[in-house]
Amino acid sequence: MAVAFTKEESFETASETLLPDRPISAHPNLVTQAGLNALELHFQQAREAYDAASIIDDVNERRRQTANPLRDLRYLAARLRTAQLMPDHTSIDIVAFGSTVTFRRDDGRVQTYRIVGEDEADPKTGSISYVSPVARLLMGKAVGDVVETGGQELEIIAIT
Repeated sequence: MAVAFTKEESFETASETLLPDRPISAHPNLVTQAGLNALELHFQQAREAYDAASIIDDVNERRRQTANPLRDLRYLAARLRTAQLMPDHTSIDIVAFGSTVTFRRDDGRVQTYRIVGEDEADPKTGSISYVSPVARLLMGKAVGDVVETGGQELEIIAIT
């Protein structure tokens, strides 16, 4: 049936529910145990949101309310399917996935970040993705090493 023969509200609802999929990174999906647990929790929450919205009687409202959870379910299912659980990093000799690294910038600021998977990275809470430019520069380095980024030098002062 052509759109011309449908209710305008149905057309608007259909356009609202055609959400593009969340982009999936081309990088390997490395995760810490905490990151894997978070993916599983988010998947469960999206499933619950979808199930709750699925029982709405009004078809247009049901489509609106299920659109986001359905998109999240597709994304999270793909991320869970491709997750590669990395062992806990125990060495403090070099920066690696799972390391917490403290470095000093040229301006004297000291920053500490844990290097984690893409989905669990949150610089505001002290974690950065292993594919971020800073993490890529720091990985494989040791305490005392200096790396340059954006015209600044970062000196590694601790690895835990």
